[in-house]
Amino acid sequence: MIRSMTGFGEAERQTEAGTLRVEIRTVNHRHLSVNFRTPASLAKWEPQMRDWLRAHLSRGHANVAVRLEPAAGTSAAAVGLKLDEERVQAYLALFGELRTRFGVGGEPDLAQLLRFSDVIVRDDEGVRIEVPADDLRAVVEDAARSTSSMREDEGRRLQADLEGRIAAIDVALDAIAELAPARLAAERDRLRAVIAELAGGVAVSEDRLAQEVAYLAERWDINEELVRFRSHNELFRELMAANPEEPVGKRLSFLVQEMHREANTIGSKANHAGIAHRVVAIKEEVERLREQVENVE
Repeated sequence: MIRSMTGFGEAERQTEAGTLRVEIRTVNHRHLSVNFRTPASLAKWEPQMRDWLRAHLSRGHANVAVRLEPAAGTSAAAVGLKLDEERVQAYLALFGELRTRFGVGGEPDLAQLLRFSDVIVRDDEGVRIEVPADDLRAVVEDAARSTSSMREDEGRRLQADLEGRIAAIDVALDAIAELAPARLAAERDRLRAVIAELAGGVAVSEDRLAQEVAYLAERWDINEELVRFRSHNELFRELMAANPEEPVGKRLSFLVQEMHREANTIGSKANHAGIAHRVVAIKEEVERLREQVENVE
């Protein structure tokens, strides 16, 4: 079973420092790329968190948001917040100037001051909250397992779509295999008629005609391409049914490239409208495979 690289997971845990929450959102990427958004007090753990995630996610771009809601009674300084006293004094002085210079009545209150976003500011140097490593690891891994579970669910839906497209390609290949022999017989009859017309009643050399047909048969032979294409399809199915812990997205992507190459070769040797139409249908399915495989882990 395959896994998608699109997923979401979250987890939370009560710690001595407060409620620790982790959210993980993943999308497709060639490798494992992790972007963290963490409180300043937890930034030092980012290398370890990346290692913990790697045990559950092998590919994809992951946005990881870590939030800590301090326990009740925790001081503002402990969570990295402080009052910008100089700015508050400046605002109050300006209010007083408005009152005296322009005759504006009233007194400034707390609600008015808090409308200014720079009254309360970050003070990371004052942060003193510590989260035990075991608690942090537990919640990160819980969120990663939740993300992985969603990626597996998405993978099942993705696999069903891919299997349907491989089946459609198989049907088209079978139709091409049935049509291929008839085009040689039709070309032989066409050549005989053309030669007879040009020869003006002179008997056509069957040996010479057979040589020409044999030459065309060699040029138009697509049996090897059909065999390789079916082999690619079979391997594609085997990879989708493999252990989900083993990433197969890159190998599937390579197989899709090979499928596209075989389809082009068959199309160049077609010389038959029915075969050409089915080659177009195969290319459409291969292109959809390529788009879907980009999201396989």
